[in-house]
Amino acid sequence: RRMSATLYVLSTLGGYVLTSALLLKCPGLLHRPKRQRFRCRHISHRGGAGENLENTMAAFHHAVNLGTDMLELDCHLTKDEQVVVSHDENLKRSTGVDVNISDLKYSELPPYLCKLDVTFQKECQSEGTDNRIPLLQEVFEAFPETPVNIDIKMNNNVLIRKVSELVSQYKREHLTVWGNVNYEIVSKCFKENSDIATIFCAQRVLLLLGLFYTGLLPFIPFKEEFFEIPMPSIILKLKEPEKMSRSQKFVIWLADTLLMRKALFDHLTARGIQVYIWVLNEEQEYKRAFDLGATGVMTDYPTKLKEFLHNYPA
Repeated sequence: RRMSATLYVLSTLGGYVLTSALLLKCPGLLHRPKRQRFRCRHISHRGGAGENLENTMAAFHHAVNLGTDMLELDCHLTKDEQVVVSHDENLKRSTGVDVNISDLKYSELPPYLCKLDVTFQKECQSEGTDNRIPLLQEVFEAFPETPVNIDIKMNNNVLIRKVSELVSQYKREHLTVWGNVNYEIVSKCFKENSDIATIFCAQRVLLLLGLFYTGLLPFIPFKEEFFEIPMPSIILKLKEPEKMSRSQKFVIWLADTLLMRKALFDHLTARGIQVYIWVLNEEQEYKRAFDLGATGVMTDYPTKLKEFLHNYPA
């Protein structure tokens, strides 16, 4: 009897493993692929924060003129309820003035500094003459055909509603992605307007990884359409490795090993979920991302990525 029970467990487990492996390779057997309204390889992070002042109209125009597939930007809400494009709520880093966007009317916002550090490129600055914080509305008006990836920076119901209204007003539901690392923000976005595609928040990324490594991923449906994750190994480039402890380096190595999986990316893309990796600024990083099967790459240097893609077959 014990022998038959063991055989039953082993055959059940074997059947599960085989079914999971088959569906990992061929998810179309269980899931209808999501309808992709656009596909992006070249994504300009904050408009290309290494070539112009971040999140400015000059940066967005430069990126679009280069032929970027998508603009990535961040949104906040002013005191007079204007949706503005800015990464930070507090403007000390970007303007030198220690004020919060939510405490000022749009007309009171200070201009950007003439030079800004590039967050994801060590010891690099960008500069420009366009130092005005723009409205999201201006971006939609200037680039009616360009997909836009919106990071909703605050858990603010009015901000989410206003962004949704602007997307609807400019008939951009098919050209817009929105979300945040925060679970509650993404849930509110989906509830506010389910016609706009959402990204996986941090919590759902961890869930997805857990499902992948237990073999359950092929059986689970997802409403999100965009899997946007960092490449953990770039932290070693941004920090000083010699000042990092062995345990810190191990955590980065582990995160990179668990996240950067070709089998995972191939499965997601086969299900119509696009995989974007951020923020990559070196040729070897671009190559690694695309070799792993990423759909697209977010970069601060749109010119550099364009040159790379010219030589990298689709």
